[in-house]
Amino acid sequence: MKLNARDLARLIAKPDPKLSGLLIYGPDAMRVALKRQDLVSAIIGPDGGAEMRLDRLPAAELRRNPAVVSDAVKAVGFFPGPRVVLLEDATDTATDIVAAALGDWRAGDAQLVVTAGALKATSKLRKLFEGAQQAGAIALYDDPPTREEIEASLHAAGLAQISPDALRDLTALSRVLDPGDFRQTLEKLALYKHGDPTPLTSDDVAASAPASHEAAIDDLLQAVAEGESAQIGPLLGRLQAQGVAAVTLAIMAMRHFRSLHAISCDPGGPSAGIQKARPPIFGPRRDRMLRQAQSWGLPRLERALADLIAADLTLRSASNAPSMAVMERALIRLAMLVRR
Repeated sequence: MKLNARDLARLIAKPDPKLSGLLIYGPDAMRVALKRQDLVSAIIGPDGGAEMRLDRLPAAELRRNPAVVSDAVKAVGFFPGPRVVLLEDATDTATDIVAAALGDWRAGDAQLVVTAGALKATSKLRKLFEGAQQAGAIALYDDPPTREEIEASLHAAGLAQISPDALRDLTALSRVLDPGDFRQTLEKLALYKHGDPTPLTSDDVAASAPASHEAAIDDLLQAVAEGESAQIGPLLGRLQAQGVAAVTLAIMAMRHFRSLHAISCDPGGPSAGIQKARPPIFGPRRDRMLRQAQSWGLPRLERALADLIAADLTLRSASNAPSMAVMERALIRLAMLVRR
């Protein structure tokens, strides 16, 4: 059978003991591994590994012992309960061996879960599972998780009370993080809210989101955009001590002010523009940038971009001026500009 991601979510929520096997494949190894982990845990339960009801078989072992898959599927476990045979990193070379195991499968045998990388439509392994009556193939692509998948993951992590703003921010966050980082963020949120009966908020999401390597620079840019000129010198000194180059600061500053410019240019106004920002802006940072766009206005933002371009050209020229001093002067000029 040819299944989709929604079918996989259904099987994770309620495993089907009548299925002899499932093939999970896709180009993103982390995405495949996470879904495989969820599926196996759903079938054998939290104690399945400790009770030896899970057999892991690397596909590389099949050449030495072709019967190992069928033997593992037919084996009788010491502990009662459903069993899983996990065949990892399979390729088309394993098709005949897997076909033999699926052909001999009977109710009560271990379910076979096979993972693979990207498989073409002509793949023998993929065709085997798609053409089987009691087995299925599921392709996982680089699409971000749906709102329903995020809610299910939050509930599984023990977070039942979720505010609409928090769910919106998590949806935006899932589009900029890879699946592994997003899963860790959800686990961090669960620990952060452990024992707290209040609903998950947007501030909680912002506090638990992974820190970006641009976080320290972002503090500087927020100070500039909000006219806090007294903070620029200390923040620049800290960044310089960390080895951040002046050219990097110029690039990041232009990116920030271009975002403000794009938000302000929207026909529906800054409030509509910030909703269309890419990558998405969420949490308290969204509110700050909205206020900044409203405070600056288009004329001053265009002047700010012109000043930043001039500073960037100076930094890249043969000028003997100290690069960090050039950048500090440009940023202070911007901070003073917004206060006029």
